[in-house]
Amino acid sequence: MFRSLSSAAAVAVVLLCLSGVCRGAEQLGTRECEDLGFTGLALCSDCNALHEFVKDQELVDDCRKCCTEDSDDSINKIVYSSAIIEVCMRKLVFYPEVVGFLEGDKDDFPYVEARYSYGAPPKLIMLDDKGDQKETIRIDNWKREHIRQFLTEKVKPEKSDS
Repeated sequence: MFRSLSSAAAVAVVLLCLSGVCRGAEQLGTRECEDLGFTGLALCSDCNALHEFVKDQELVDDCRKCCTEDSDDSINKIVYSSAIIEVCMRKLVFYPEVVGFLEGDKDDFPYVEARYSYGAPPKLIMLDDKGDQKETIRIDNWKREHIRQFLTEKVKPEKSDS
C-alpha cells in the first residue's frame, strides 16, 4: 500500500510539472520582474546580448526568467528612440562605472537623459518614439564600455526634419 501511494505521489508531481504548474520556478511574475528591474518586454535574445555585456550569471538568469521568447533574432530586434539613465545621487559613489559614463561618455549620446531619483538603483529606462517607457534594465554591475555599447546598439533616435 505504501509503495503504491509513493508511486502515485511521484506521478502526480511529474504530471503537475508537465502541465506547467511547476513552470513558476522558471518564469517570474510581472511584479517580481519589475522588482528585479525588468518589465517583461525583453526578448530572450536580449538576455543573450546582456550576457555578452555583463558577466553576472545571476543577472542573466533573472533576465531569462522575465523575457519573452523570440522566433528570429534578426527580425525581432527591438530598438528604442531614447533612454533615461536613472540613479540616486547618494548611491553614485558605489557605481564608479556609471559615474564614468555620465561624466565621460554621456555627451556622445544626446538622446540619453540622466535622471536622479532618491533611492533608485542604476537603471536604463528605454523609451519608444512617443516617449513611452517600454523596458527597464538595471545596470548595477555594468562596466562603462558595456553601457556605451548597449546604448549604441539598442537606441536609434528618430531623425528630425529640422
